[in-house]
Amino acid sequence: MTESDEINWPWPISPKELLQQARVAAARAYAPYSRFVVGAALLLADGDVILGCNVENASYGMTICAERNAVGGMVARGRLDPVAIAVAGGDSGEPCPPCGACRQVLAEFNPDMIVLLESPQRIIAMRVKELLPLSFSLTGKI
Repeated sequence: MTESDEINWPWPISPKELLQQARVAAARAYAPYSRFVVGAALLLADGDVILGCNVENASYGMTICAERNAVGGMVARGRLDPVAIAVAGGDSGEPCPPCGACRQVLAEFNPDMIVLLESPQRIIAMRVKELLPLSFSLTGKI
């Protein structure tokens, strides 16, 4: 894991601003069962940002994570060009990394995508392929 100022960040929105948008999305989450809110801000290549939040369901398996919600919004808009995603969750300020299913979905669209997580001391930045080094692929390529 690296600090965000150590990564190449050519986009006009800063990592801090992207995390702020993820916090805004988290405030909109529907989490009446776990009360654990998560927000994601998905940055596209042209600078557009798509927000997602977790949406729980009484049938827990039907819950949608914030990251997959944002990816679904991207696809629904006819876009397939994510470059970074910021994820903010809970109220402790501790990092809230994507779950395994979300890591696989993010890897489907861009394994080099930068993932930003907040922590009390700094912004943590890493690539999806670092979070999920051996993602599943139908091509068999590693």
